[in-house]
Amino acid sequence: MCTGGCAKCLGGTLIPLALFGFLANILLFFPGGKVIDNNNHLSDEIWYFGGILGSGVLMIFPALVFLGLKNNDCCGCCGNQSCGKRFASVPYQEPFEDLGFDAKMFTSTIFAAIGFLGAGYSFVISAVSINKGPKCLITNDTWSYPFHDGDYLGDKALWSKCTEPLDVVPWNLTLFSILLIVGVVQMCLCAIQVINGLLGTLCGDCRCCGCCGVSQGPCHFFSA
Repeated sequence: MCTGGCAKCLGGTLIPLALFGFLANILLFFPGGKVIDNNNHLSDEIWYFGGILGSGVLMIFPALVFLGLKNNDCCGCCGNQSCGKRFASVPYQEPFEDLGFDAKMFTSTIFAAIGFLGAGYSFVISAVSINKGPKCLITNDTWSYPFHDGDYLGDKALWSKCTEPLDVVPWNLTLFSILLIVGVVQMCLCAIQVINGLLGTLCGDCRCCGCCGVSQGPCHFFSA
């Protein structure tokens, strides 16, 4: 598979993950599936928008860039050099070409790094929230965090400390766990694209694997 084809596969996977993370973060604003009267009663980590910004917005742009790298115009398709030029032109492509580099694949590496940081942000926020537990109404009629250092994770009986909102503990735990997993998967995919992008930068999108499955010879970066 050409590096552009690999990037498209990664981009196609990141899009639904980003939407999934976005939706999970939105649902956190409705603890127990209900509208809360006072937004100050929501857990602080919800307002950090880990799923909306980190796994969502900051992941959409890299995913779109990756999708645009399929059939990059390194050698065209089936011998037709005008084919495959669907990706937006890069103004600084020519100096890179003179050095044997593919600027578009290099750009995808930068976006992959941005996506990795966004996913990492969502991962950290989710991990902190899971360890901290949700904010809820406790027996002395105050809103606070009744759990410490994730003690409630191994002792379900402690969940009864939260009287309101109803089912806030499993609700927050489930959604932040989803964001945690989504963040890990996104970080892995972005890390793969960093490596894939660097290979594409040095070798070009199609030179190393050929067009339409026909080998075009060794990477031009290493060619005489």
